[in-house]
Amino acid sequence: MEKQFDQNDNSNINIREELEKYIIHWRWFFVSIVLIVTLAFIYLRYAEKTYQINTTIIVKDERRGGGLASEMAAFSDLGMFSGGKSNVENETQVLKSRTISEKIVRRLQLNIAYINEGRVKKSELYDESPIRFNFVERVFDFDNIRYTFNAKNISDTSFELVSKDESLGTFAYGDSIPTLLGTLIVTKNELKQRPTIAPEIEDSEETDKSQDLIIEIFPVNQVVTYFQKNLQVTPTDKFSSVIDLSLIDPTPKKGVDYLNNLISVYNEEAVADKRFVSEKTSEFIEKRLALITEELGDVEKTVEGYKNLHKLTDISTEVGLYLQNASVYEKSIIENETELKVIISMIEFLKNSKPNELLPGNIISSDASSSSLITQFNTLILDRNRIRASSTENNPAVIKLDDQIASMKNSVRESLTRLKSSLEITQRELESKEKELQSKLAQVPRQEREFRIIDRQQKVKEAIYLYLFQKREETAIALAATDQNAKVVDEARAGEIPVSPKKSIILLAALILGGLIPFAIIYLKNLLDTKIKNRFDIENNTNIPFLGDIPHSDSHDRIIDISSRSSSAEAVRIIRTNLEFMLNNSPEGEAKTIFLTSTFPKEGKTFTSVNIAGTIALSNKRTLLIGMDLRNPRLDDYLQLPSRGVSDYLVGKEASIDPFIQKIDGYSNFYVLQAGTIPPNPAELLMGTKVDDLFNRLKKEYDYIIVDTAPVSLVTDTLLIAKHAHTFIYVARANFLDKRMLKLPNDLYTQGKLPNMSIVLNDTDTTKGYGYGYGYGYGYGVHMEKDKRPWWKKLLNMK
Repeated sequence: MEKQFDQNDNSNINIREELEKYIIHWRWFFVSIVLIVTLAFIYLRYAEKTYQINTTIIVKDERRGGGLASEMAAFSDLGMFSGGKSNVENETQVLKSRTISEKIVRRLQLNIAYINEGRVKKSELYDESPIRFNFVERVFDFDNIRYTFNAKNISDTSFELVSKDESLGTFAYGDSIPTLLGTLIVTKNELKQRPTIAPEIEDSEETDKSQDLIIEIFPVNQVVTYFQKNLQVTPTDKFSSVIDLSLIDPTPKKGVDYLNNLISVYNEEAVADKRFVSEKTSEFIEKRLALITEELGDVEKTVEGYKNLHKLTDISTEVGLYLQNASVYEKSIIENETELKVIISMIEFLKNSKPNELLPGNIISSDASSSSLITQFNTLILDRNRIRASSTENNPAVIKLDDQIASMKNSVRESLTRLKSSLEITQRELESKEKELQSKLAQVPRQEREFRIIDRQQKVKEAIYLYLFQKREETAIALAATDQNAKVVDEARAGEIPVSPKKSIILLAALILGGLIPFAIIYLKNLLDTKIKNRFDIENNTNIPFLGDIPHSDSHDRIIDISSRSSSAEAVRIIRTNLEFMLNNSPEGEAKTIFLTSTFPKEGKTFTSVNIAGTIALSNKRTLLIGMDLRNPRLDDYLQLPSRGVSDYLVGKEASIDPFIQKIDGYSNFYVLQAGTIPPNPAELLMGTKVDDLFNRLKKEYDYIIVDTAPVSLVTDTLLIAKHAHTFIYVARANFLDKRMLKLPNDLYTQGKLPNMSIVLNDTDTTKGYGYGYGYGYGYGVHMEKDKRPWWKKLLNMK
C-alpha cells in the first residue's frame, strides 16, 4: 500500500539530529568562546577594580545590654550616666548622616582627587600623590565648583601648573599661586614613600624623572553623596549592639581613612554633646552653691549669737526625752522643706532662663516624672542645636523642634508647680502634726523652742549645701570621665581581592556567552530556514520515491567521464543504478525515455540531465540527450553544441532530425539534440504532432533518451510532453527550494500527471552532515576534486 504523506509525521524530535546541527559548527563555537574570553581578559585587565573596606564597632545601648568599657560601672551608683541613652537604630542613622560625612570629606580633603593618567585607564593616587593642594583662600562658592588642574613636569623642586589648557607657570613648592578658585599653595607629600636611589646613579640626570598628574576638584556635596551612598551600616544581630561598617571604593587606603575618621568624628560628636550637658549643670550648681553657702553662714552666726545670749550649751540633751516622739515628724519636715527649696529654685531658674537654654539635670530625685521631662527637654535642645548648626532658623525641622521645646518647657513648669503644691500640702500636714506635739512640750523652756526654730533653719541650709556639693563633685567626675559612644572592635581593613569586577563570574559569563552567541545564531538560522536540507526533508514531506542525492560540486562543467571518481560522479552512478528499477516496466524494443524537471530554474536540472546521460553513455548504451526547455536552454553551458536544435526542427520543413543531432567527443555512444533557437510560441510547438513523430522515431534509434524539460511551476511545457516519458526525475536543490514547495511535486505524483515519478536532491552539503559519502579507493591515483576554498572558510567550514 502506498504511504500516505502526513504533515505531522516529523513531530518526534531526534535528539542526535538536533545535536548534530550544532556539533558540525564546533569551529564557530571555538572561535566565539576564544574571542569572548579574550575580551573578558582585556576587560579584567583594564576595568576599574573596587575593594570592600570593613570595620566593626560596638555602641552603647542599654536596651540591648551593650555597654562600653567596664570602668564606667564604678560611677553608676552616683546616677551620672542615667540620661542620654542611645540605641542601635538611632546611632545607625547618625553614622550615615550627611553632617558627619561632610566633616570627614573636609577633614581629609576628599573632594580633591590626584589622578594618574595611564595609556589605557586613569587611576587615583590618593596618598601616593607626590604633591598636595592646599587652598588657603577660597572663592565663596568653592564647595560647589568642579574644576581640573594639570600638574606637569613634577620634580623634587618644581612643577608646572596648567588650567584649562593654559599654563599658569612653573612654581616651586610653597609658592602662593592665584587661581580662579582662590589662592593655592602646593606642597610635597611627605607621606609618600619615595623610591630608594642607588648611590652610584643618584647624581645622574636619569634620576630626576618628571611626572604628570591630573587634579580634579569635585563639589563637596557630590563627594558626600557618593560616600553616603556607598557606606553600609548594618547591625550584626538584632539582639546585639555591634555594628558592621563597610565601604566600597576603588582606592582601599581612602576607604580605610574614611571609616577610621567616621568613628573618630562620631565619638567626638557624642562626647561634645555629653560634655555640653555636664558643663551647663556644673554652672547651675556653682551658682546655687555660692548662694546657699552665704545663707548657711548667716544662720550659723544666728545660732552662735543665740547661745551666747542665753548661755546655752547642749539643749538637745535636756529635752531629748520629749523629742523622741517628734523626731520622725521633724525629719520629714526637714526633707520636705529641702525638696521644696530645690523646686522653688528650679522654678525661678526656669522663669529666668533663655528660650533654648538647657535645664540642670539630675537635681530632682524625688519625682521621676519631672526628672524625665527635664531629660526630654534637654534632648530636644541638643537635637535643635545640631540641626541648626547646618541650617537656618527657617528650617521646618528647627521650627518644629522650637514648638516642641516651648511645649515641653510648659510641661516642665507645670510639673514643677504641681510638685511644689504637693510639697506645700505635705509641709502643712507635717507642721500640723508637729503642733500637736508642741502642746506636750509646754514645760520646755522658751529658749528651747526658739532655738529649735533657728536650728531647723541651719539644718535645712546645711542639707541643701551638702546636696549641692555632692552634685558638684558628681558633675566634675562626669565631665572628666565622659565616655565615648562607640568602641572599635575590628579596625578598618580593605580586602585583598576586589569585589568588582569578579574575575570568576566575568570569565564564566564570557564562557557561557561565547557558547550562547553561535548557538543563538545557529538556532535562529535553523528556525527561520525553511529550505530543503537532506533526503529526510523530502521523505517527510512527500510520497515520491527518493532516487538519490548529488553532493555539492565546485565545478560547473560536466563531471562524468571515464576516469571520474569524485563523490558527485559516484552519486550520479548510484542514481543511474536506482533509475533501472524505475524503468523495469518500460516497453521492450524502444528507448527508455527519462524526463527531468524541477520546480524553479537554477535547481540543477540541466546539470543532472547532462551527467546522467553521460553516465549511461559510458555503459555502451546508445544515449540521446534532448534539450526540451525551449524557453531557457542551458545545455550549451556544459557542452559545445550548435545553435540549431529542436525548436528549429519543429518550425522548419526538414524531414529528418539527424542534421540537428551532434555526437559528443570522448564518448562512443553519447548524442545531444540542442533545444535550438528560442521560439515565440514554445507551448504551441510542443502541442504539435511533429513532436509525437519525433519521439516515435528517436525511441527506435536509441537505447536511452534523456530529456531536459522546463520547470513545472512556471510553464505548462513539461506537462504537454509528459506522455512520452517512461519515468520522470524531479530535481530539487538543497538549501534552495522551500519545503512548502514540495506540495507541487507531491500533488503531481499523487494525481499521476508525471508518470513513474521519482525525485533527486541536488547540491547537498556532505560537509555539514547532509547526505552520504560517495566513492571508494580515494588516494590511489584516481582523480579527486580539490578543495579550492580560502583557508578561513576551510577553518570555519564555510562554502
